[in-house]
Amino acid sequence: MSSFSGTLRTTRRVRRVRRVRRSAPVAGAAAVLFSAALTVVAGTGAAATGTAYVAMGDSYTSGPNIPTQSSAAGGCDRSSHDYPSDVAAALKLTLTDVSCSGATTANILNTTQDVSPGPDNPPQLSAVGSATQVISLQIGGDNLGFTSIIENCIALTPWGPTKVGTNCRNYYDPGGKNSLASDVTALAQPIATILADIHTAAPGAKVFVVGYPDILPQNGACWPSMPFETADAEYLNSIEQDLNSMLQETAAANGATFVDTYTPSEGHNACTAESTRWVEPIVPASPADPVHPNANGEAAMASELELAGI
Repeated sequence: MSSFSGTLRTTRRVRRVRRVRRSAPVAGAAAVLFSAALTVVAGTGAAATGTAYVAMGDSYTSGPNIPTQSSAAGGCDRSSHDYPSDVAAALKLTLTDVSCSGATTANILNTTQDVSPGPDNPPQLSAVGSATQVISLQIGGDNLGFTSIIENCIALTPWGPTKVGTNCRNYYDPGGKNSLASDVTALAQPIATILADIHTAAPGAKVFVVGYPDILPQNGACWPSMPFETADAEYLNSIEQDLNSMLQETAAANGATFVDTYTPSEGHNACTAESTRWVEPIVPASPADPVHPNANGEAAMASELELAGI
């Protein structure tokens, strides 16, 4: 999903160096532990050493602000410790990581993504070819407008108001017409098209669709760490679960394996303690973008992808 713009982005940039110096050893140690765990649990279904692996996705894949950021990836905010890199290092795969912060389904299929600084990111499917043996895909959050949803739903107090009214649920779900749920349903078709194109480009490849980790608790909220009114937080959690359900169903219908990262991340959402969470809150305490996975979260998603048989 995309990085925050405006004030939130400025806050993140100003605090970046200070947070990295304080938190990098902890995050690095966690990543090493997860990497070791991956090696131990590798089963007979795991890909062979040197297998060609292409990773596609948005910022939940690329790991913005997690050290070390790739200068070659420019504005895609791609980390050397995003989950594709963690998996590739653990299993000694040959990785082509084309994930990019802010990517939508169009940027997977056929639309070059303009990023600053450059270079622009070509359509991610262009990295897939007949020699590709393993593919992971995590996409959909930015189609829904992830950044604007967060910005619209931030509440000035635990009871509101928000940018769009007393709460944001009434904005997105006026009179029971749930626009975000409808947007999730509409996403199934472009994702099915992506999967069909993947199978055409790489007929023998194993394909994995990666879900999104738990961001908010199912019940309650944690204002001001995640500054949402309680009913809004629960509504947003339900939309994320809808998104993951759609991804799971679409994967199953189109010859791909769904990787559930939501269930194992319950209890590690952005409302949990700094030492526990895999997703950072609005003001991150570990190097990561606001409301994005930290290094522990990326390592945890890597573990689930490996356990799925990559």
